[in-house]
Amino acid sequence: MAAARDTGVDGLLVTHLPDVRYLCGFTGSYAALVLAGGRPVLFTDGRYTAQAKAEAQGTRVVIAKKPAVIAACEWIEAAGVRRCGFDAAHTTVAALETMRKAVSTKVRRGLFVAAGSLVARLREVKDAEEIERMRRGALMGCGLFDHMLTYLEPGLTEVAVAAELEHAARLAGAEAMSFETIVASGERSALPHGRATTAKLPRRGFVTLDFGVMLDGYCSDMTRTVHLGKAMDGEREVYDFVLEAQEAAVAAVAPGVTAGEVDEAARSVLRRAGLDKYFSHSTGHGVGLEIHEGPRIATKQTQVLEQGMVITIEPGVYMPGRFGLRIEDMVLVTGTSGEILTPSVKAWIEL
Repeated sequence: MAAARDTGVDGLLVTHLPDVRYLCGFTGSYAALVLAGGRPVLFTDGRYTAQAKAEAQGTRVVIAKKPAVIAACEWIEAAGVRRCGFDAAHTTVAALETMRKAVSTKVRRGLFVAAGSLVARLREVKDAEEIERMRRGALMGCGLFDHMLTYLEPGLTEVAVAAELEHAARLAGAEAMSFETIVASGERSALPHGRATTAKLPRRGFVTLDFGVMLDGYCSDMTRTVHLGKAMDGEREVYDFVLEAQEAAVAAVAPGVTAGEVDEAARSVLRRAGLDKYFSHSTGHGVGLEIHEGPRIATKQTQVLEQGMVITIEPGVYMPGRFGLRIEDMVLVTGTSGEILTPSVKAWIEL
């Protein structure tokens, strides 16, 4: 609550489920959490009676007979909270209207205050237990890539490749995939977020695999690009420049460095090679309970990296009608530098 009080509120209503899980440990799909000075109060429904009491640590559990948010708002008013913060980034206009209608008209006007993404900011810096969970998930991803190197061959469909990867992930113990697995091959590799289709892997060309697993609630994320058959003119050279850019950005990671400086480390390499116009997205993002968290590793971002943050470094080059490729690692900000959590081979691979 200290961070919340700094914004001028004396209570906080948390409805974004990853934030709820972070604060009290509850993993259910329906909940509202209230922090207002004393013991946190978790509101959910009868489906989660046993689960909430088992998971919600240091938290009072209320099994509500009405929608959890409404019950939470009524409790907030009864508890005498004067200004209750909420995260506008995860609260729709309709949800805010529901919150306001749940309380009496005498407090409705000033009770709920947009307080920024306070919990999301706390989540950016991971503790030792979180880092260990993420390390295990990242290493699982590396093992999956090794498996895929024995599976990939021309003629397989992209959806078959994605299915094999996701099946192997489940067998390895993954709870789920962090996001829909990206498999893009041939000319389709020029699509930065090319979803797997029925297109067949070419006899000669790039195959990009972008994937991650969820383990113990935390996401992993990595991308590797391999080449089927003998490379055509220019393909190996572009790959080498992307790898140089990626490694330059990893080397720039350290506490006290800004996110923009890390982005520029990658972008400057591609600019020197005349390839920066084909790099159409940011260099990376934070990872944790969600696949996209802060900080954003992008041009002119002034946020300073802190020890315990876990970010991705993923520059790429995408040439429409020709080919594209991306190389991505998860990187932990240590006390002095960046530690790669996905130490899988990144050197040129020709299958």
